[in-house]
Amino acid sequence: MTKKASGTTSARNMNSKESASKAASSKSKKTAQKKKQDITSEKEEEVQEATEFASETPELEKNLEEQTEKAREWHDKYLRLSAEFDNYRKRTLKEKSDLIKTANEDLLIDILAVVDDFERGINTIDKSEDLQALKAGIHLIYDKFNAFLRQKGIKEIEAKEKEFDLDLHEALTKIPAPDETLKGKVVDVIEKGYTLNEKVIRFAKVVVGD
Repeated sequence: MTKKASGTTSARNMNSKESASKAASSKSKKTAQKKKQDITSEKEEEVQEATEFASETPELEKNLEEQTEKAREWHDKYLRLSAEFDNYRKRTLKEKSDLIKTANEDLLIDILAVVDDFERGINTIDKSEDLQALKAGIHLIYDKFNAFLRQKGIKEIEAKEKEFDLDLHEALTKIPAPDETLKGKVVDVIEKGYTLNEKVIRFAKVVVGD
């Protein structure tokens, strides 16, 4: 009875091992089959992507050509604009240089008229003995020259007996004021000052009462 039971148990164990082996083999086959399916699926996807890329390639190449052409056009425009700006800069510099050289041309032409008056006055001095006529001639030239300066926007700065103003006057020295009313005021003018269109171009050099 014991031997029979033992044999039965052994048979069962063998059957169990065979079943387990079969199950493992079946599982291994399924795993291998799944891997094969996955690999096949990946390859199919790769083939599909390659096919789609190949179908899009002509359009991509066309777009690339269009963008390349546009880039070439913009580059050409840049070169032209750069050349034009360089020419404009050179032309402007030349015009500015010419303007600086001839900026005072009109002024100098007008001054020549005053020079003519001086020459005529000098000729008169050499020939005339009439002192009063000479004085009148000199005053006439002086007045004419002052009128010319005023016409050009140049005005004399009023200084004598005016309040000392740092914006208009340059004090060379101070002296005791000859009168109480002249304290802090200009007592004497050493050199006249002038403005050009309200801008000081030369300060009046003055003596100030203290």
